[in-house]
Amino acid sequence: MGKYFGTDGFRGEANVTLTADHAYKVGRFLGWYFSVKRPVGETPARILIAKDTRRSSYMFEYTLAAGITASGADAYLLHVTTTPSVAYVTRTEEFDCGVMISASHNPFYDNGIKLLNAQGEKMDEETISYIEQYLDGDLELFGARYEELPFATGERIGRTVDYVSGRNRYVGYLISLALYSFKGIKVGLDCANGAAWNIAKSVFDALGAKTYVINAEPDGTNINREAGSTHIEKLQKLVVEQGLDVGFAYDGDADRCLCVDERGQVVNGDHILYILGKYMQERGQLANNTVVTTVMSNFGLYKALDAEGIGYAKTQVGDKYVYEHMVQHGCRLGGEQSGHIIINKYATTGDGILTSLKIMEVMLAKKKRLSQLCEGFTLYPQVLKNVRVHSKPEAQKDPEVQKAVQTVAEALGDTGRILVRESGTEPVIRVMVEASDKELCRKYVDSVIDVICARGHARV
Repeated sequence: MGKYFGTDGFRGEANVTLTADHAYKVGRFLGWYFSVKRPVGETPARILIAKDTRRSSYMFEYTLAAGITASGADAYLLHVTTTPSVAYVTRTEEFDCGVMISASHNPFYDNGIKLLNAQGEKMDEETISYIEQYLDGDLELFGARYEELPFATGERIGRTVDYVSGRNRYVGYLISLALYSFKGIKVGLDCANGAAWNIAKSVFDALGAKTYVINAEPDGTNINREAGSTHIEKLQKLVVEQGLDVGFAYDGDADRCLCVDERGQVVNGDHILYILGKYMQERGQLANNTVVTTVMSNFGLYKALDAEGIGYAKTQVGDKYVYEHMVQHGCRLGGEQSGHIIINKYATTGDGILTSLKIMEVMLAKKKRLSQLCEGFTLYPQVLKNVRVHSKPEAQKDPEVQKAVQTVAEALGDTGRILVRESGTEPVIRVMVEASDKELCRKYVDSVIDVICARGHARV
């Protein structure tokens, strides 16, 4: 991770750690960089911009567009839409890159700038490093050093283009992927007052579902507020009270999806990987017979996949790493417990609405309720605690801490697991234990934390 950009873009509190000036300079770099890379005499570089419903997203949209056009490229505005729609349009309509303005599941006062390459994938680290150099006023690129970038002049100044038609084509694409009519099925949708608010219902209505929608009235400050995939309780209540067949909850930019079954029980990303992995395997569609997970996936998922004869891989936390592994090893399905699910036959990113359509497909193909599709998967109790430390590497490498971790691992054997890892954004060590009993999890987590504290690593 860089100074400004993490695994999911440049994120921070709007006009505090992520400012309009930052956005303008990111736009200046993108417009200049992709213009320079084009052969002389070609049409201007084309850069796609979209946003979620945060109040600050408008500010960042206009400052990015100003920077892009000042550098000689054209900015195409998708307006309010989802991150996966930006990836789709960037990839299918030959844009040089795509920009999504969103802080995903964060509260409204945060925002972020996510960058996608021409293939609709997350931007490569080398290009990100050049942007960071420019933000710090010391860019070295193409054999020259730049404190500031040249402005376009005259007829080379870029323009902005309203491109809402691209979003409409994405909606059409989603509808085209459905293999069955949803007629007669009652579906709950929680749009998190975010980017899915004007898309998800349109898709499900077009496929014939009876839709019950909540949290689809964004006002700029209510995105993710007691809504969406991080606050799924209201959707659970809606499904039970209205007698719905299924419910789907998205996050602010709709690249995540969690489900609620007909009984009101949460079906998380690990359940979804199990359901889709089993379904794809049965149909010969699970390339390499492998589901790609992260180290935070539940132990119960691995037990369930083992029982079905399905292999799995584990990556670092982050859908970026899941996708990279999928591409490198030719896998078709991967994701995170949080609901980032990637089916790379159809998308290059997690896509919440696409995920919900594929769950509907499995329900209809197998003529089963969602709760029945989860049978065979037992979610293991999990306890995760964070310890603030003086030095993450020193705490991790301490022989006594390692011994305590090994003691727990040996005690659990193949009935559970312990994971100790460093936070990527805070001075924190995360200690997680999964086992058949929650009290046992707490006991083992506390035993490791006690050693970390006794060895003087913890910050009081």
